[in-house]
Amino acid sequence: MEKVMNILKPKPNPQQLLRDWQRRLRQECRNIERQIRDIQREEKNVQKSIKEAAKRNDMGSAKALAKELVRSRKTVNRLYENKAQLNSISMHLGESVAIARTVGHLSKSAEVMKLVNNLMKAPQMAVTMQEFSKEMTKAGVIEEMVNEAVDDALDSEDIEDETEEEIDKVLTAIAGETAAQLPEAVRKEKLKQPATSEEVEENVDDEEEMEEIRARLARVRS
Repeated sequence: MEKVMNILKPKPNPQQLLRDWQRRLRQECRNIERQIRDIQREEKNVQKSIKEAAKRNDMGSAKALAKELVRSRKTVNRLYENKAQLNSISMHLGESVAIARTVGHLSKSAEVMKLVNNLMKAPQMAVTMQEFSKEMTKAGVIEEMVNEAVDDALDSEDIEDETEEEIDKVLTAIAGETAAQLPEAVRKEKLKQPATSEEVEENVDDEEEMEEIRARLARVRS
């Protein structure tokens, strides 16, 4: 019965498909903008924590937090790239519908297929673009794709390796002046002295705070 209903159900025309796809693409762009704002809000807290760590001469914690900041900035850059590609898909779909008015049907678009394929490799977009891919393949806009790109995206790490140079650059920009103000004698003396019980407790608190910061950043990056 369901098959019969599907056959009898009128197929949406190209204009209807375009409006639906563009509406969903705009929603995805808004979701990306919201995620970027959330990440940047957390980055401000991380920068504050880096300065505080530098003030107490805890450069190990400061560097670890700088690494998290580098990761977040890379994520933001990728999100901006994803948004730009979503807008490009919307633009090319508009062109395809304009052609469809003349030829009477949607034609395949190599550009749309290339952009969809690229976004399917992005972990944040893989599942969403898989749905778009199925619908656009059915409508004849793109050719059928294998699911390897999606599987690879879901299995891959979302974060690239951070170089020491990148981390040091961020650390210098945020905490360099603060660290430079610490007298050399103080830094050396602190390294020589064994940690007191109060300092051990403080270090434990610092570690817990760092884990909480990392967890918050991981949530907004995912």
